[in-house]
Amino acid sequence: MNIIVVGNGGREHTIAWKIAQSSKVEKVICVPGNGGTANESKCVNVDPKECSYIKNGENPFVQIAKHENCTMAVIGPEDPLAEGLADEFWNAGIPCVGPKKAGAQLEASKDLSKEFMAKYNVACAASKTFTDKKSAEDYVKQHGAPIVIKADGLAAGKGVVVAKTTEEALAAITDLMESGRVGSAGQKLVIEDYLKGVEISVLAAVNVDPDHPENACIIPFLPARDHKRLEDGAKGPNTGGMGTVCPLDDVTAETMAEFNKTCLEPTLRGLVAEKFDYRGFIFFGVMLTAEGPKLLEYNVRLGDPETQSVLPLMDFDFVEMCKAITDGSLKNFEFKWKKGYQVSPVVVSGGYPGSYPKGKPITFDEAVIKESGAKIFVAGAITDRRSNNNQLVTSGGRVLACSAFGSTFDEAWKNAYKAIDAVKFEGAFHRKDIGLPGAAESN
Repeated sequence: MNIIVVGNGGREHTIAWKIAQSSKVEKVICVPGNGGTANESKCVNVDPKECSYIKNGENPFVQIAKHENCTMAVIGPEDPLAEGLADEFWNAGIPCVGPKKAGAQLEASKDLSKEFMAKYNVACAASKTFTDKKSAEDYVKQHGAPIVIKADGLAAGKGVVVAKTTEEALAAITDLMESGRVGSAGQKLVIEDYLKGVEISVLAAVNVDPDHPENACIIPFLPARDHKRLEDGAKGPNTGGMGTVCPLDDVTAETMAEFNKTCLEPTLRGLVAEKFDYRGFIFFGVMLTAEGPKLLEYNVRLGDPETQSVLPLMDFDFVEMCKAITDGSLKNFEFKWKKGYQVSPVVVSGGYPGSYPKGKPITFDEAVIKESGAKIFVAGAITDRRSNNNQLVTSGGRVLACSAFGSTFDEAWKNAYKAIDAVKFEGAFHRKDIGLPGAAESN
């Protein structure tokens, strides 16, 4: 079978790599893909701008899927999901892994997601929503700090400010609502109580089909942790993620059982009650507090860069799981996981998360990387078309992740950092403490 994967980040490279491992797959069509998928077995990058067969009318992704005889679609990023791309694939008769437009609003609107959490008793922080700047400022002055300010809409990871002082909170309100930095996403703000604890990520597979509510289920994957601060010791500005580890020794079976009871199960009840057509993945951003797990946010897709640590530990056919998601048999799917750890530090461009240069050639010591057993997942790098040897050059802030396995955490960590030292480009930067004590940000 042929499968189309929509997206061009590290998450999509990991998904395409995992799909290509299935013996049932002949070709993975990556639209548009990146420099990693360009060199991946069974994978072919397709740029819609270069497809002469695309005509006005039908969705271009659907046209590519039909042209390439794809029998399944997997959507990576949130934007196309929020815009209804899953609906387009299903309407064209192509099963799609990714929620339809209505369910995807759980990420596209923080306000809607908080209303959903309250309606279905999902454990989370108390919050209020504002469309008027002065009302938001008055609330912050009355409430005090620390406090969390969130842009309502999709803001590419730039719409959340954890303000430690009232002054920081007021500045964040002005920045989000007036500066235009996150566009229309900041015209409505969700202001929520600050939660004290340590954060984890729980990715999960979901099958909620309004026509078959009896099959509804959410199956959580192994818990992971992203390290969002730029510098060692959880210092510096927030980023889109500087590295991940999976599983987590500090997350017990009892903690996961409580998460299932207070976050996951009420979410499932809500998805069914709202009659969302949600066949895909969901990401629970969770704060482990003294009062138990509390949900911070939903993402309606796999997390990035968590995917780079979670998917390599899957000891089952990813495509078979995707089929179970789309055909309603997920309840009966057997999830098996490798016994061990995956550590995935991220290499970023100099200047990230601010402005950074592009087009820097990347070199790899292939022998060292092979010896480490690490897999390089490309995020912000493309193939330089002027080169004759598939030269990768930087094209984004988060450039790549070095993901390595070990039977113990120490082994996985050493393998990952052995590989990361074998990656070079001008201005390259990475944290040296992913997964170590003190590396995780705690509120």
